[in-house]
Amino acid sequence: MTNLLLFLDRILRCVDEGFCVDIVFLDLAKALDKVPHLRLMEKLKKYDILGKLLRTIGSWLSNRRQRVCVKGAQSKWHEVYSRVPQGSVLGPLLFLIFINDLEEDIVGSVFKFADDTKLFRQISDSVDTRGMQEDLDRLVE
Repeated sequence: MTNLLLFLDRILRCVDEGFCVDIVFLDLAKALDKVPHLRLMEKLKKYDILGKLLRTIGSWLSNRRQRVCVKGAQSKWHEVYSRVPQGSVLGPLLFLIFINDLEEDIVGSVFKFADDTKLFRQISDSVDTRGMQEDLDRLVE
């Protein structure tokens, strides 16, 4: 709710001041399923999440397996090396930590909530429009 209210406040303030705004809505498809465990652990270390807490999170992520069941038929079990478990409190938090540096080198504003991201920029002229495209290109990188 806070994310949405802050986002709307910024847009309305720009519009009230007579500016145009460009907004790109991104939905990182199945993003929670694509978080590689080893890279996530490295990012946790960068945020000084160390020691027993880091080992506990690593243990929670490791030794996970999955299989597919369709109409009673089951596939073999396969190890899972990426994916933040959904349906938990910790899963979305770990995902947010993983994408926390997403907006590095972005001039516009980035609003993130879980796997939904909004890139926002006030537009005054064609230079701002080009800048928005450059921000989007950086975000994709």
